[in-house]
Amino acid sequence: MNEDRKAINGEPNQDTPKMGGGLPVVEYWARHTLSPEGLKLWQTLFHKSACLSCSWGTGGQKGGFTNEVGEKVQRCMKSVESISAEIQPPISTQFFAHQTITQLQQLSSLEADRLGRWSFPIILRSGKSNYEHISWSEIYQIATAAFQKPPERVASYSSGRSSNESAYLLQLMMRALGSNNLADCSDLCHAPSTFGLKQMFGSGTSMVSLESLKQTDCVVLVGANPSYNHPRLMNELIKLRDRGGKVIVINPVREIGLVKFGSPSFPVTSLIQGSEIASLYLQPIPGSDVALFVGIQKSLIEKNLVDYKYLRSHTENWQEVIEQVNQTTWEEITTVCGISQAEIETAATIIGSSPKVVFAWAMGITQHENGVDNVYSIANTALLTGNAGKEGAGTMPIRGHSNVQGFGSMGVTVRLKQEIQQALEKLLDRPLSRVQGYDTRSLIEAADGGEIDTLICVGGNLYAANPDSTQAKRALGKIKTIIYLATKPNLGHFHGLAQQNTIIIPVLNRFENPHKTTTESGNNFVRLNDEGTTHLKDADLISEVEFITELAHRIHGEYPVNWRKLQDTKYVRQLIAQTIPGFEKMANLDETKQEFTIGGRIFPEPKFATSSGKAAMFVTPLPQLDLPDPKAFKIPDSKKSVVVALMTGRSYSQHNTVVYKVADKYRGIPHRNCILMNQIDAEMAGIKEHQRVTVQADAGKLENVEVIFGTVRQGAALMFYPEVNAIFKARIDRRCGTPAFKRVPAVVYA
Repeated sequence: MNEDRKAINGEPNQDTPKMGGGLPVVEYWARHTLSPEGLKLWQTLFHKSACLSCSWGTGGQKGGFTNEVGEKVQRCMKSVESISAEIQPPISTQFFAHQTITQLQQLSSLEADRLGRWSFPIILRSGKSNYEHISWSEIYQIATAAFQKPPERVASYSSGRSSNESAYLLQLMMRALGSNNLADCSDLCHAPSTFGLKQMFGSGTSMVSLESLKQTDCVVLVGANPSYNHPRLMNELIKLRDRGGKVIVINPVREIGLVKFGSPSFPVTSLIQGSEIASLYLQPIPGSDVALFVGIQKSLIEKNLVDYKYLRSHTENWQEVIEQVNQTTWEEITTVCGISQAEIETAATIIGSSPKVVFAWAMGITQHENGVDNVYSIANTALLTGNAGKEGAGTMPIRGHSNVQGFGSMGVTVRLKQEIQQALEKLLDRPLSRVQGYDTRSLIEAADGGEIDTLICVGGNLYAANPDSTQAKRALGKIKTIIYLATKPNLGHFHGLAQQNTIIIPVLNRFENPHKTTTESGNNFVRLNDEGTTHLKDADLISEVEFITELAHRIHGEYPVNWRKLQDTKYVRQLIAQTIPGFEKMANLDETKQEFTIGGRIFPEPKFATSSGKAAMFVTPLPQLDLPDPKAFKIPDSKKSVVVALMTGRSYSQHNTVVYKVADKYRGIPHRNCILMNQIDAEMAGIKEHQRVTVQADAGKLENVEVIFGTVRQGAALMFYPEVNAIFKARIDRRCGTPAFKRVPAVVYA
């Protein structure tokens, strides 16, 4: 990188390592597996259940260390982190007698997680300052009454921590009530992927299986950092480079793990010296991805690398897309995205000359006001080059939580597939409600308007995951009854408190359930999880399946099913097979033990799940990315300040809102209250590295924030989620409800 590019894209600070992964990962494994928790940790690692961490995880009937194609030794550090947190000792029965809510609200995410496991049900009653033990009979009494409110005033929220069976039961219970208020954590992350890909291909998930990925010649990795969040995917990128393939990384932050990564899976060739990952690394202005991909498309056209025969045979609206690209000037493109024409042409040449290309992305693409357009622009590029509908090619959103995609498949969504709707209406013997349900952001808005009486949260951290923490806390405080199903404490249990009754139900995790369950990977593979037992002795826990079925029985009786019979999850799987397209093999899964790839999602040939069988292409307008003047934040002229496009992100040792370590060694960040800035931006405002500053957006400010210089695009900055959520009200992509966490106008001043 020449000196000009170094200035624009930033330089690593002296505290960052030379590569990601490597021996520190091995040291982490050794420290934990040889510790007093080691025996239980190893037992859990070998348990036949899907990894608790990301959707790229391993496990299931092939064994805890085995992936869907049978490859061994496939666990990563994220697995150990998540399991270690789940095998903590229980919280003492006396704990809450001595800890008020005010005291608990002072805890950080890490401190809340380390309190231990929930092991008995508790309630915070209106006017009380402490949680207290509650009996199961009173829980069901309160919950049953709460769910007898008008259906439009009853809602649910969920995360991907739980099983397909729990997800299916939750949505069936809610829809039998007449409520479509099935908000999910995916509304805050990959909803633009689901929405956009459904519009284009008729299926909202990855069209690339793990087997297919192994055949690719090039991966375009956009707005994702698998070296932090999906370490097992790094193995596939290493193998791709080893066989002569290319990896194009597009990210406003130059992440060291995406430049070079040392994988313990390859102790001889990679672990010590590291493997080169990025063949080309582009750092665009945050939010400018449409412009960058229109530029790639323009270069493909100019270099005669567009597959027009493919477009004519297998796509619709391609002429309009070509016309828009031709009418867009290079000056417009490079001005918006901040990447030179030469660099864009290099990317286009790699893509256009690679026989098989996979386009992969995560929340750096989706968490924008134009997130759907970002997805369209990436998929348009795949289609222009014929890279959809063949082995080794296609679009691959990289999902976060291990079963977040499964929840959507089971119908936990406000945009229900027509086929599922029809099947459920047959089961219920009546039409489903046509009242539009609340997604996660509209749920918060509705609650803030006093329109929600009852909320059940199956996992997740609704309070901390939302922008504008003040609003989230206020909104949840207007709901009369909130029921949390959780394995461990999180910030939402202490800040997201109901007006009358806040109940926490301690549940068994995936490897503790007394019944078999299933989960779905981000690549559409369904895993069967064996039964297990908990290490918590004398604990008063329940499985999510048991709680939901018992609550549903008390609400609905035996309509439309015998709910208590469904406590045997075999019968839930039979219902799933009858009502969820692509899951027909669920009917006999208990007998066959044959895990499977969901039907109708992987496209080995260019015949898509649309009405025409062709892929629909969409014109993607270039975004307007102007940042406000410091005066818009009412900063006095006397203060030196700089306005940045602030991105929220996770630290090295973090899973969703759960923080496992304070520091981020890869970025040289020592603690959570830091901002990663480009040195030029800071110096223009007279700010030095390690100086303490104030960072302010449209909902508040954080003070005493330490400035860290790093490899972040000039004009951009990075702070840690969820803490930074407190300061901004994110703009929303109105087509899917996802907030713009990745481009927040903020002012930094001393």
